Amino acid sequence: MSNLSKRVLRGDFDGDSSDEDEVPMMQMIMASSYQQMQMRHNQQQGGYVGSVSGRSFIRRDRAAANERIHSDYFSEDPLFNEKNFRQRFRMAKPLFERILTQLQQHDDYFVQKPDAVGAAGLSGIQKMTAALRMLAYGMPADSVDEYVKIGKSTAIESLMRFL
Repeated sequence: MSNLSKRVLRGDFDGDSSDEDEVPMMQMIMASSYQQMQMRHNQQQGGYVGSVSGRSFIRRDRAAANERIHSDYFSEDPLFNEKNFRQRFRMAKPLFERILTQLQQHDDYFVQKPDAVGAAGLSGIQKMTAALRMLAYGMPADSVDEYVKIGKSTAIESLMRFL
């Protein structure tokens, strides 16, 4: 367990640490860890694997969604400023970028790869954005589809791998 995690659990903050920007995110992650462990246990006990019979296919424009997120928040001249980013993601953009880099080094699930037909798959930003919105706002997995263009099962997997 990291020093920051230990400090979050103890509530030990003096107001001077740059790590304190990370506290709300760490608290959300820790608060939801029990739920995520329960979800993993349920999946191991017979949850679905693979395609679900009778489910319809939705042709999402994942590339356009990735471009939109990038132009909204990560371009040189983003549509939304740092204050908007902090409000919507519940953290500063440099922290988001640091977490994404660490996720990509830890789990290649968050690295964009081609899908089965060779098209660009979901980006790490899309997967992390879906996970963070579910955590930060308590959004259901299927509600992140409208902006991020990510299916419910992929949103859930992104959240589980994020945690």
